[in-house]
Amino acid sequence: MTDWPTQRLNAPDPATYSNRQKAVHDAIASGPRGGVRGPLAVWLHRAELGAKAQDLGQYCRYDSSLEPRLSELAILVMARTYSAEYEWYAHKPIALKAGLSPQIVEAIRTGSEPVFTDPEEEVVYLVARSALDTRQVPDDLYARAEAVLGTDRLVDLVGVLGYYSLISLTLNIFRVSPPSDAPKEFE
Repeated sequence: MTDWPTQRLNAPDPATYSNRQKAVHDAIASGPRGGVRGPLAVWLHRAELGAKAQDLGQYCRYDSSLEPRLSELAILVMARTYSAEYEWYAHKPIALKAGLSPQIVEAIRTGSEPVFTDPEEEVVYLVARSALDTRQVPDDLYARAEAVLGTDRLVDLVGVLGYYSLISLTLNIFRVSPPSDAPKEFE
């Protein structure tokens, strides 16, 4: 059993949901996520935030032009950068299932420099790292990303990074942890 820090803000009690909270909960639960967990559950305190964030998350996760392998790579970079254990716990298996190599996943987890053979994966990683490290993307990397990904996927990548910044901050500020039996992956 892993000793996670005490969560600061739990999801609201369903018995006390307003009509809007219930509607947002039901919309999320009936979608592709199949449930309301993690940051989505916390956002139910502010039903409109939960609804809007769910819509953006739906787009970033399921409807963007980025293949799941690439969006999950960006999400893992976000999770590791923010040391957001819940995000890592939720997305590591999805990334592996989407085709991201275990070696790349492990390198990101340990903070090592991943070795890429796929130019799309490499440019997604580099853009994510640059955005997180410097809050910018230099001109040469931007030109490379646009050439490799195209404009549509580059715009969607920036959207994924923005949305998962919101996720990461929500997880860390409210101390949303994975289940107690999940292993800690970050030191």
